[in-house]
Amino acid sequence: MSDITKLTIAQALDGLKRKEFTATELTSAYIKNMENGRHYNAYITECADKAMIQAQNADKRYSEGTNRALEGIPLGIKDLFCTKDIRTTAASHILDNFVPPYESTVTANLLDDGAVFLGKLNLDEFAMGGSNETSYFGPVINPWSKDKNLVPGGSSGGSAAAVAAHLCAGATGTDTGGSIREPAAFCGITGIKPTYGRCSRYGIVAFASSLDQAGPIAQDVTDCALLLNSMAGFDEKDSTSCKVETPDFTSFLSGNVKGLVIGLPKEYRPEGLNDEVAKYWDKAAEMLKSRGAIVKEISLPHTKYALATYYVLAPAEASSNLARYDGIRYGFRAVADGEHLDELYIKTRSLGFGKEVKRRIMIGTYVLSAGYYDAYYLKAQKMRRLIQNDFIEAFKECDVILTPTSPITAFPIGDESMLQNPINMYLNDVFTVSVNLAGLPAMSLPIGLAENGLPLAMQLIGKPFDEATIFKVASKLEADAGFERK
Repeated sequence: MSDITKLTIAQALDGLKRKEFTATELTSAYIKNMENGRHYNAYITECADKAMIQAQNADKRYSEGTNRALEGIPLGIKDLFCTKDIRTTAASHILDNFVPPYESTVTANLLDDGAVFLGKLNLDEFAMGGSNETSYFGPVINPWSKDKNLVPGGSSGGSAAAVAAHLCAGATGTDTGGSIREPAAFCGITGIKPTYGRCSRYGIVAFASSLDQAGPIAQDVTDCALLLNSMAGFDEKDSTSCKVETPDFTSFLSGNVKGLVIGLPKEYRPEGLNDEVAKYWDKAAEMLKSRGAIVKEISLPHTKYALATYYVLAPAEASSNLARYDGIRYGFRAVADGEHLDELYIKTRSLGFGKEVKRRIMIGTYVLSAGYYDAYYLKAQKMRRLIQNDFIEAFKECDVILTPTSPITAFPIGDESMLQNPINMYLNDVFTVSVNLAGLPAMSLPIGLAENGLPLAMQLIGKPFDEATIFKVASKLEADAGFERK
């Protein structure tokens, strides 16, 4: 039997239905990969025993003919999703031994469709970071690393690395400012951030509630469609969940792009843009043009304010959301020698949170404080509306927007320019944060290799709840790019 872990989810499902192999054999093969691939540090918690039981149940369903949409497919779960009776840490010391008594809606949906859970995947602490170096459990190593260990991108770095290294067939991720798309780009795989409200946030450890959105990370566009079919859906337990129909996203993969208008925002081509990134952007546009699409320059004039807006609003929401970690109700508690409750709070949070999380809490607390709320937070909210309006106007002229995903390729772990100046790390999100501020869907897919041998990716941005057009265009771009995952 050839290496069945190299199969896509679609291929694995076909093999399981044809009885070419069993779910138990497939899961066993992935567990072996997990054991051999621990040097990537992609998993925080492995669940091999539970996975084998789920796989055996899947085999029983296949034999009975009652198999479901993802029956027997081994997945990795970003350790930001609460999983019943399985440790959920958010890659933070403060939740080091937290075992939820309930299941997040997204993971419950996947289980209901027959998925097998291999374990919980590493990430930046509380999803705050762009390189997966802020995790309490250490950095994840990008499988594309050669002479130096490279970052996988963040915050869903463990998810992207695990999929790229075949340590799982697919994975869940969350995207607050690019945290699905950037790691997918750095690791040469595919990931989609759905429209805000498409997937329930119930049971996902909160970072910034108005920006966070769950989505799939997988080997290709088809697998992302299969996973999103199961992950998406209205949830009355989440007040931000939208009551919209969940179509079969795989039905759009064979669609024609002829006549579709592809927008290229001129603001995404700033002076000094990497030549290779610009070259592949033009190449991707030409690929779509050759299929009959119309390529048109558009304008998103408030793009230059997006990063500043994001790094006011996201830390403000993080400051509020993370106030619940006080050492009293659950999670890590520092032993306080003094008599005062304040001392317990201070010690717990000082020892429980990492450097980047503390930085963002401090920024968020500052912009929400008296005297600065109007100067920063309210202005940022007004700018967010202007950025949303830019997209509304742009989509009057085009059907989908094509941009690079990241201005750079994966960089070495411990890069001094990133660690010494956090602003440099934040600048890597320049092409992704606007999408979250506007609540739009966006997909990253690999387009080719840079001269350094590392993947470069393109981003497709769609209208609200129009993931269908993204999948249609992405399937054609993927076919024409012919990217080979080594």
